Amino acid sequence: MQLLTGKIILLTGGSSGIGYECALKYAEAGGIVVIVSNDAPALAATISTLGADHHAIFADISQSADVAQAIRETLERYGRIDVIHNNAAIASPSSPLHETSETEWDQVMNTNLKSIFLTTRYGIPALKESRGCIINTSSLVAEIGQENHAAYTASKGAVNTLTKSMALDYAPFHIRVNAVAPAGVWTPMLREWGKQQPNGHGFEQYMNGIHALGYCPEGDVIADACVFLASDKARFITGHVMHVSGGAELGYRALMQPVEAGL
Repeated sequence: MQLLTGKIILLTGGSSGIGYECALKYAEAGGIVVIVSNDAPALAATISTLGADHHAIFADISQSADVAQAIRETLERYGRIDVIHNNAAIASPSSPLHETSETEWDQVMNTNLKSIFLTTRYGIPALKESRGCIINTSSLVAEIGQENHAAYTASKGAVNTLTKSMALDYAPFHIRVNAVAPAGVWTPMLREWGKQQPNGHGFEQYMNGIHALGYCPEGDVIADACVFLASDKARFITGHVMHVSGGAELGYRALMQPVEAGL
């Protein structure tokens, strides 16, 4: 039996990057995926790939009315929600705090954090009925920080603590809440950002080097972890921020390479 057979999964930001890989893996594992995104062409392309059993909803996940409607539409179509995966996020601007505008700060917090508040506010009654689960896409930078990404790292740090608080609040209803925390992952956004860096020619080598396992992965490794967390195999896991990072947080490999090369 497939791990997610019959489960209805509401996935934000599922039309590109890590979210797209999650959509593919959820469907492969037998789940029915409802993708919520504000990228209409990517939504259409993703649903075309997944098939007619799945569903796309065009919405702004930082807007209360849009999220409420997305939840209603999902329940009207499928009658239940088993998993809410809060994946949608933005990483811009690439700047320290004092160079971040108020508009940029609000955009990051609304997309990365307020969206979780909204999907939970409107989705929790359905999850109580299904005894479902919530997955939040966080990032390793939530714990270790990152240069010139103050707003983004702040939002992801909040995601980590919010995940743990939600796990405590909803445990009495048998709702599990976990997060997945990647380090580097090859997505179109990351590749484009790499081209813009001063040392763009060495960017791929750098990204491979920061991971102890020796390579920067594609999004499918994150998706595999999310399938597990969404499944009954993870039935006794809640409040956990799962690192899917190739050991990047350990730090030794990237630091030791130059020394070893000189021996």
